[in-house]
Amino acid sequence: MSRIGKAPITIPQGVDININNGVVTVKGKLGTLTQEIETEFIIDINDNVLEVKRPSESKPHKAKHGLYRSLIQNMVIGVSEGYKISLELVGVGYRAASQGQNLDLSLGYSHNILVALPDEVKVEAEMQKGKNPLIHLSSYDKQLLGMAAAKIRSLRKPEPYKGKGVRYVGEQIRRKAGKTAAK
Repeated sequence: MSRIGKAPITIPQGVDININNGVVTVKGKLGTLTQEIETEFIIDINDNVLEVKRPSESKPHKAKHGLYRSLIQNMVIGVSEGYKISLELVGVGYRAASQGQNLDLSLGYSHNILVALPDEVKVEAEMQKGKNPLIHLSSYDKQLLGMAAAKIRSLRKPEPYKGKGVRYVGEQIRRKAGKTAAK
Protein backbone atom coordinates (compact mmCIF):
# COMPACT_ATOMS: atom_id res chain seq x y z
CA MET A 1 0.00 0.00 0.00
CA SER A 2 1.49 3.32 -1.06
CA ARG A 3 0.75 5.96 1.55
CA ILE A 4 2.65 8.57 -0.46
CA GLY A 5 0.65 7.79 -3.60
CA LYS A 6 -2.66 8.21 -1.79
CA ALA A 7 -1.82 11.68 -0.42
CA PRO A 8 -3.54 14.48 -2.33
CA ILE A 9 -1.59 17.37 -3.88
CA THR A 10 -2.97 20.86 -3.32
CA ILE A 11 -2.49 23.05 -6.38
CA PRO A 12 -1.54 26.63 -5.43
CA GLN A 13 -2.96 29.73 -7.11
CA GLY A 14 -1.37 30.46 -10.50
CA VAL A 15 -0.36 26.87 -11.32
CA ASP A 16 -1.85 25.18 -14.41
CA ILE A 17 -1.76 21.40 -14.87
CA ASN A 18 -2.50 19.73 -18.22
CA ILE A 19 -2.58 15.97 -18.85
CA ASN A 20 -2.31 14.85 -22.47
CA ASN A 21 -1.51 11.26 -23.56
CA GLY A 22 0.51 10.37 -20.49
CA VAL A 23 2.41 13.66 -20.41
CA VAL A 24 1.81 15.91 -17.39
CA THR A 25 2.63 19.59 -18.00
CA VAL A 26 2.81 21.97 -15.03
CA LYS A 27 2.98 25.74 -15.66
CA GLY A 28 3.67 28.34 -13.02
CA LYS A 29 5.18 31.76 -12.48
CA LEU A 30 8.75 30.36 -12.43
CA GLY A 31 8.56 28.09 -15.50
CA THR A 32 7.09 25.03 -17.19
CA LEU A 33 7.91 21.39 -16.45
CA THR A 34 6.79 18.19 -18.18
CA GLN A 35 6.87 14.58 -17.01
CA GLU A 36 5.87 11.39 -18.79
CA ILE A 37 3.81 8.90 -16.82
CA GLU A 38 2.17 5.65 -17.81
CA THR A 39 -1.21 6.21 -19.47
CA GLU A 40 -2.94 3.62 -17.21
CA PHE A 41 -2.60 5.86 -14.15
CA ILE A 42 -5.62 8.08 -13.48
CA ILE A 43 -5.08 11.70 -12.48
CA ASP A 44 -8.12 13.46 -10.98
CA ILE A 45 -8.21 17.23 -10.46
CA ASN A 46 -11.08 18.53 -8.31
CA ASP A 47 -11.21 21.93 -6.55
CA ASN A 48 -7.43 22.59 -6.75
CA VAL A 49 -6.66 19.10 -5.38
CA LEU A 50 -4.88 16.54 -7.55
CA GLU A 51 -4.96 12.81 -6.85
CA VAL A 52 -3.02 10.04 -8.58
CA LYS A 53 -4.86 6.70 -8.72
CA ARG A 54 -3.40 3.40 -9.81
CA PRO A 55 -5.32 1.15 -12.22
CA SER A 56 -4.73 -2.14 -10.36
CA GLU A 57 -3.11 -3.68 -7.31
CA SER A 58 -0.29 -5.29 -9.33
CA LYS A 59 3.25 -4.91 -8.05
CA PRO A 60 4.54 -2.62 -10.87
CA HIS A 61 1.55 -0.28 -10.44
CA LYS A 62 2.02 -0.18 -6.67
CA ALA A 63 5.72 0.56 -7.12
CA LYS A 64 5.13 3.51 -9.47
CA HIS A 65 2.13 5.00 -7.67
CA GLY A 66 4.10 6.94 -5.06
CA LEU A 67 6.82 7.80 -7.58
CA TYR A 68 4.46 9.54 -9.99
CA ARG A 69 2.74 11.40 -7.16
CA SER A 70 6.10 12.62 -5.81
CA LEU A 71 7.29 13.71 -9.26
CA ILE A 72 4.11 15.75 -9.81
CA GLN A 73 4.36 17.23 -6.29
CA ASN A 74 7.98 18.28 -6.96
CA MET A 75 6.94 19.93 -10.24
CA VAL A 76 4.09 21.85 -8.55
CA ILE A 77 6.36 23.12 -5.75
CA GLY A 78 9.11 23.93 -8.24
CA VAL A 79 7.06 26.14 -10.56
CA SER A 80 5.35 27.94 -7.66
CA GLU A 81 8.15 28.37 -5.06
CA GLY A 82 11.38 26.96 -6.53
CA TYR A 83 14.22 25.05 -4.87
CA LYS A 84 17.55 26.15 -3.40
CA ILE A 85 20.74 24.26 -2.54
CA SER A 86 23.82 25.81 -0.94
CA LEU A 87 27.33 24.36 -1.12
CA GLU A 88 30.24 25.25 1.16
CA LEU A 89 33.91 25.14 0.13
CA VAL A 90 36.04 24.04 3.10
CA GLY A 91 39.80 24.32 2.64
CA VAL A 92 42.65 26.80 2.59
CA GLY A 93 42.69 28.77 -0.65
CA TYR A 94 39.38 27.38 -1.95
CA ARG A 95 37.52 30.07 -3.89
CA ALA A 96 34.42 30.42 -6.03
CA ALA A 97 33.35 33.11 -8.50
CA SER A 98 30.34 33.19 -10.79
CA GLN A 99 30.14 34.91 -14.16
CA GLY A 100 26.65 34.43 -15.60
CA GLN A 101 26.04 30.69 -15.92
CA ASN A 102 29.71 29.81 -15.46
CA LEU A 103 31.21 28.94 -12.10
CA ASP A 104 34.97 29.40 -11.61
CA LEU A 105 36.28 27.17 -8.80
CA SER A 106 39.71 27.07 -7.20
CA LEU A 107 39.80 23.77 -5.28
CA GLY A 108 43.47 23.19 -4.58
CA TYR A 109 44.36 21.75 -7.98
CA SER A 110 47.06 23.25 -10.21
CA HIS A 111 44.34 24.87 -12.33
CA ASN A 112 40.94 26.50 -11.87
CA ILE A 113 37.86 24.51 -12.80
CA LEU A 114 35.16 26.12 -14.96
CA VAL A 115 31.69 24.61 -14.60
CA ALA A 116 29.02 25.58 -17.14
CA LEU A 117 25.56 25.28 -15.58
CA PRO A 118 22.25 24.89 -17.45
CA ASP A 119 20.13 28.00 -18.07
CA GLU A 120 17.44 26.77 -15.66
CA VAL A 121 19.88 26.83 -12.72
CA LYS A 122 20.77 30.24 -11.27
CA VAL A 123 24.15 30.43 -9.51
CA GLU A 124 25.54 32.91 -7.01
CA ALA A 125 28.94 32.74 -5.31
CA GLU A 126 29.41 34.39 -1.92
CA MET A 127 32.83 35.15 -0.46
CA GLN A 128 33.13 36.71 3.01
CA LYS A 129 36.35 37.35 4.86
CA GLY A 130 36.90 34.83 7.66
CA LYS A 131 34.18 32.44 6.39
CA ASN A 132 34.14 29.57 3.93
CA PRO A 133 33.03 30.48 0.38
CA LEU A 134 29.42 29.58 -0.39
CA ILE A 135 27.74 28.68 -3.68
CA HIS A 136 23.96 29.20 -3.85
CA LEU A 137 22.09 27.31 -6.58
CA SER A 138 18.39 27.86 -7.28
CA SER A 139 16.00 26.45 -9.87
CA TYR A 140 12.41 25.39 -10.44
CA ASP A 141 13.54 21.91 -11.57
CA LYS A 142 14.44 19.83 -8.49
CA GLN A 143 16.07 17.01 -10.43
CA LEU A 144 18.29 19.29 -12.53
CA LEU A 145 19.27 21.31 -9.44
CA GLY A 146 20.29 18.18 -7.55
CA MET A 147 22.35 16.94 -10.50
CA ALA A 148 24.16 20.29 -10.82
CA ALA A 149 24.93 20.38 -7.08
CA ALA A 150 26.16 16.77 -7.13
CA LYS A 151 28.43 17.53 -10.11
CA ILE A 152 30.00 20.49 -8.29
CA ARG A 153 30.42 18.41 -5.11
CA SER A 154 32.06 15.58 -7.06
CA LEU A 155 34.90 17.89 -8.15
CA ARG A 156 36.38 17.71 -4.61
CA LYS A 157 34.43 15.45 -2.26
CA PRO A 158 34.89 16.06 1.47
CA GLU A 159 37.63 13.86 2.84
CA PRO A 160 37.26 12.23 6.28
CA TYR A 161 40.58 13.26 7.88
CA LYS A 162 40.59 17.06 7.69
CA GLY A 163 37.07 17.60 6.31
CA LYS A 164 38.34 19.56 3.29
CA GLY A 165 36.28 19.66 0.11
CA VAL A 166 32.94 20.78 -1.28
CA ARG A 167 29.99 19.91 0.94
CA TYR A 168 26.33 20.80 1.24
CA VAL A 169 25.59 23.43 3.90
CA GLY A 170 24.66 21.54 7.06
CA GLU A 171 26.13 18.23 5.88
CA GLN A 172 27.86 16.25 8.62
CA ILE A 173 31.12 14.61 7.57
CA ARG A 174 32.11 11.48 9.48
CA ARG A 175 35.65 12.16 10.66
CA LYS A 176 38.40 9.56 11.11
CA ALA A 177 41.34 9.66 13.47
CA GLY A 178 44.69 10.03 11.73
CA LYS A 179 47.80 7.96 12.23
CA THR A 180 49.21 7.78 15.73
CA ALA A 181 52.90 8.45 16.22
CA ALA A 182 55.15 5.37 16.32
CA LYS A 183 57.07 4.66 19.57
